[in-house]
Amino acid sequence: MSKKYSNRVRDLKEIRKALNFFEEKIKFTYEPIPDVFEEISKKMSENIGEIFSNSSKKMENISAGEAWEEAVNNANTSFTKEDIEILKGLAKMLGRTDIDGQVSEIRLTNKFIDVQIKDAENEKAKNEKLYKTLGATVGLAIVIVLI
Repeated sequence: MSKKYSNRVRDLKEIRKALNFFEEKIKFTYEPIPDVFEEISKKMSENIGEIFSNSSKKMENISAGEAWEEAVNNANTSFTKEDIEILKGLAKMLGRTDIDGQVSEIRLTNKFIDVQIKDAENEKAKNEKLYKTLGATVGLAIVIVLI
């Protein structure tokens, strides 16, 4: 149970890093979004890389925004519903506006993610120790009952 708090913080920081990379790539290279997403998927951890890889593959058949939304919904991450909604907000502008519009949407999403990271770190500090202590206590109780 305590691991989910650490995983959420890790996943949020990783998605922020990926979005920063995405922002820089579209500002300076003018590469198509599917190509950028495929490159990001290779550089990120498995869970976050999977979002970008799945999104890139789905862009062959549907719009970039729809592909992103589906990939975020089907991701195997430790994100909360609120985290997912923030990430899905990026889908509104993805591939529909010029580069400046997309960059501003990425920056807005990153600001929201920064707030989520702070919240996740607070939850982690509060709950991780509780669950570890509870697990050790229950383990000791089981050993005492078995003896």
